[in-house]
Amino acid sequence: MNETQLENNYKLTSKYLDVTYINNKTGTEVVALQNINLDINEGEFICIVGPSGCGKTTFLNTVAGLLKPSGGEILLDNEKVEGPGDDRAMVFQTPSLFPWRTVMDNVMFGIEIQKRVSTETKKQAQEYINMVGLNGYERHYPHELSGGMQQRVNLARALTVDPSLLLLDEPFSALDAQTREFMQKELLRIWSETQKTSIFITHQIDEAVYLADRVFVFGARPGRVVDIVDVNIPRPRDLNIKRDPVFLQLIDHIWSIIEKESTKQGFE
Repeated sequence: MNETQLENNYKLTSKYLDVTYINNKTGTEVVALQNINLDINEGEFICIVGPSGCGKTTFLNTVAGLLKPSGGEILLDNEKVEGPGDDRAMVFQTPSLFPWRTVMDNVMFGIEIQKRVSTETKKQAQEYINMVGLNGYERHYPHELSGGMQQRVNLARALTVDPSLLLLDEPFSALDAQTREFMQKELLRIWSETQKTSIFITHQIDEAVYLADRVFVFGARPGRVVDIVDVNIPRPRDLNIKRDPVFLQLIDHIWSIIEKESTKQGFE
């Protein structure tokens, strides 16, 4: 098998990706990402960590097609990403639910945009509502739900459009510590059932190690991949794995890299 054939097996490939933009306040050019080369396999759960401002969200937005590369390219299923598409779904830091729509109506929103409303897609929406543990809340409004429940709606909405790639930008950052850990466990359960290829951005190293098959560590700006850490911890994973020595060693390893990179940015 030649190199091209091997590349074609990847779900997502980033080749020599650069992203540069103009700071609106200063008018200066900012190199956010530089020479990002990475491959993600079908069905993998990938987490990206790194110092603040290292371009994690910029990379996710570029994969989503919301930002244009300044150089290089991103391939999804061997097709160049040119802009947003139905094959990707984003779960943001805040649920971004429509307050005037019920849980079911919020979950169906993406399907409505795609003009695919049918008996079958309504059935799929109900299945994902059940999967995220919100059976019985279909007619509730966002203000009647806790923060964790709202993020469940957000996740169900993303899954209902049946994306090829699930993009999660710090979806649990606004939750309290206890709810956040519970949602991590729930996300792994849902991922194990759907097997969606997922890219998850987080500042929490323990969250990354708990969730991921591999952790991509980005370096100080301009963002680049400085290490790829294999998380060789068997699945399914219970939360008590976070006390395991192997788990703690992985956290220490990743933290030492981020600490070194943060020093380059002046965050001593």
